[in-house]
Amino acid sequence: MAGKRRQFGRVRKLPSGRYQARYVGPDGVLRPAPDTFRTKREADDWLADVQTEMRQGDWRDPDAAKVPFEQYAKAWVAERPLAKSTQELYEILVRVHLVPTFGRLSIADVTPAAVRAWRHARLKEGIGPTTVAKAYSLLRTIMGTAVDDGLIRRNPCQIRNGGTVHTPERPTASILDVFAIADASQPRYRALVLLGAFCALRWGELVALCRRDVDLEAGMIRVRGSISELNSGERIYKAPKSEAGKRSVAIPRSIMPIVVAHMQQFAEPGADGRVFVGAKGATPRRNHFNGLWHKACAEVGITGLRFHDLRHTGNTLASQTDASTRELMTRLGQSSTRAALMYQHTSQRREREIADGVDAMIVKALKRGRRPKGHAGDTHG
Repeated sequence: MAGKRRQFGRVRKLPSGRYQARYVGPDGVLRPAPDTFRTKREADDWLADVQTEMRQGDWRDPDAAKVPFEQYAKAWVAERPLAKSTQELYEILVRVHLVPTFGRLSIADVTPAAVRAWRHARLKEGIGPTTVAKAYSLLRTIMGTAVDDGLIRRNPCQIRNGGTVHTPERPTASILDVFAIADASQPRYRALVLLGAFCALRWGELVALCRRDVDLEAGMIRVRGSISELNSGERIYKAPKSEAGKRSVAIPRSIMPIVVAHMQQFAEPGADGRVFVGAKGATPRRNHFNGLWHKACAEVGITGLRFHDLRHTGNTLASQTDASTRELMTRLGQSSTRAALMYQHTSQRREREIADGVDAMIVKALKRGRRPKGHAGDTHG
């Protein structure tokens, strides 16, 4: 009696004694198994698994996943509508941190074990944890797209919290620290330091301000965008990432005279005139200002404080006015919930109350007297 004819695929014994399995895919192409099998039973079981995948719609073209990672990753970055600064960051992460390890591998050959070994090696080599976390997050996103494209079945990036950035606690300048640094800075940057602290504005937001954004009568600053610098030196203006980034921030009354004087002496004329301009008439560059910043800090005996830490100072002061979480998010231009975005449109009166609370602390601190020299401390003056 003749044996039962196979319904799916073919198995043949090779001269080596091992067994080869082949099948016709949905595309009509005859495809061999990637490996041979020790027994005929193992070959039959493999074919049965492939048949199940085809019936359930889970079959993946094994040749599709042979695309080199470098080719796929570079195309992934190029095809996305990214901001120029983000595109530049991704290109650097791919070129410097991903391609050296995964570049020549096919997408299918990027395994969970390979990802874990890569991350461990990066950290052991002394690469900053923040950079490694960003590179891992990008790798996970790229491989997630490969899953969506049907190239692989499962994302190999399975490290729990692998993309989480653990930012160390930054120092918080006191009110007197802020005034000391501002007074030690070049006169054209005194208002910039004070607004960075007491209005919690980012560097890019400050240097993007125009006269039309500063309402001296109402004592308000309207944030409409920011300027970022690429590694090439090119500067680009960009709108906030979310609607929450577009906001109005009240200026504490105690520093209004300084802001008014700055607008009269240093700001460019006209509604579109820049508020902050360098000595040579250009928009200040971050690296040049950092040199001036460190010099001013050293002059008053403060170490370990970055300009961006002033934003933390402003947030801390605002939180001490009993501002709610939503109000703080509105003031800082941050949004993680729809409710916070909705609250933004009704917050101007409360924003003035928060600024008045910060102002009261400024007045109290200035009345208390001189600050001790040393590392930046707390915000209680």
